[in-house]
Amino acid sequence: MTTTSGAHRALEVRRSDHTTIRYTAGGRPDGPALVLIHGWGCDRHDFDAVIDHLPSDRRVLAVDLAEHGGSRSTRDVWTMEEFARDVAAVLEAESVDTAVVAGHSLGGAVAVEVGRLLPGTVSRVIALDALVYLSLFPAQDEEQTDALMRLFRTDFAAGVRGLVEGGSPPGFDAALKDAYFEKMVAVRQPAGLRSIEALVRWDMDAVLRETKQPITVFAIRDLAAPEAVDRYGDRLDIVLVDLGSHHFPVEAPEGTAKLLADAAHA
Repeated sequence: MTTTSGAHRALEVRRSDHTTIRYTAGGRPDGPALVLIHGWGCDRHDFDAVIDHLPSDRRVLAVDLAEHGGSRSTRDVWTMEEFARDVAAVLEAESVDTAVVAGHSLGGAVAVEVGRLLPGTVSRVIALDALVYLSLFPAQDEEQTDALMRLFRTDFAAGVRGLVEGGSPPGFDAALKDAYFEKMVAVRQPAGLRSIEALVRWDMDAVLRETKQPITVFAIRDLAAPEAVDRYGDRLDIVLVDLGSHHFPVEAPEGTAKLLADAAHA
């Protein structure tokens, strides 16, 4: 059995005068909670079809991070930690006692931070093609950070196109790449630019040392660098999958739902 789209409720929580977070709640209200966090420049609706394939006894919360999707914010802080507080506000509003938190891409970093922020609530973290891109996730030195941010500041569209190309296996559907590009390049500013910089400055190694929950990473086989697997294989449970591109939750919702359900029950 799976949930149905008719059971999804669009809700919002006001964090403060500067931030309102919108999210979708579905499934059984008293079921085990699974929280879904989208990637950079995307939104919670990337998980709509995934949610339709999840077990009907599970409670599912899909969150729009600040200035993504329907969420709005005028705040000045765009770190992974602050995004985690967006998610924590939803968990508090929904009175969630225990949850598995899953994030795609940048959302994987946010999911780890939610685990660090709420160690008594988050039982497991799942990263969907996240944490294993060595040019984005471990903290970059100043020279690397400056070079990347110079590209985005000089030609934002070219920077976004580079992200899409880097997340696409050889020969991947050009029309889909264009669709991802058009969605991501329209990310609201200044959140888009500042959150990219925050991600490349994020000290993942330090955060992982402080995060106690088990972390499962589902990484696209054709994109996962062996160096990343070697570097983090003793801390992360890295599972290589063949479900499409970096955006595989959109491309393979049924397969993604199975991965999530199996990992959440592990």
